[in-house]
Amino acid sequence: MGSDEFILGEFSRTLDDRFRLSIPTQITDLLAPKEDDLILVKERPGCLSLWNGPQWQGKLDAGVNLVHAKIAAGKLENRIADVQLLGRLLSTRQRNVTLAGKGRLLIPEGFREFLGVEAGGEVLIVGAAVCVEIWKPESWLQNLEEKMPEFRSLLDQLSG
Repeated sequence: MGSDEFILGEFSRTLDDRFRLSIPTQITDLLAPKEDDLILVKERPGCLSLWNGPQWQGKLDAGVNLVHAKIAAGKLENRIADVQLLGRLLSTRQRNVTLAGKGRLLIPEGFREFLGVEAGGEVLIVGAAVCVEIWKPESWLQNLEEKMPEFRSLLDQLSG
């Protein structure tokens, strides 16, 4: 993460006719304080996440290097299908993006369908502590309904 502060907040935005949306500056300042590159990631249907590029790439590279080492050591010989699945998901999961003027983010083709929001539609921008998430409102509400009862227990676990 570009900052030691959690990225928090919930903001309603509208996708324009070119699938652009404005990300609040208080969020982008925390996500990429040095105007670092950003990575847009397919998280789950109805949700994209936006990460600090160097942070995301470092974690991804570390994981991929471990998989390469396991392949070289012959530890994944019986798991070729899993390695292929990982490769397919890596091929489509992320894209480098930049913010245009006024913090506008263009949602690329392929990511638009995954998000499931048409041009002119509403989205929610949610701070997720270490990244920013872009949600289809119905998906966000369903996620909140499922996860909110776990809040107190999760806070106690992480802070204890």
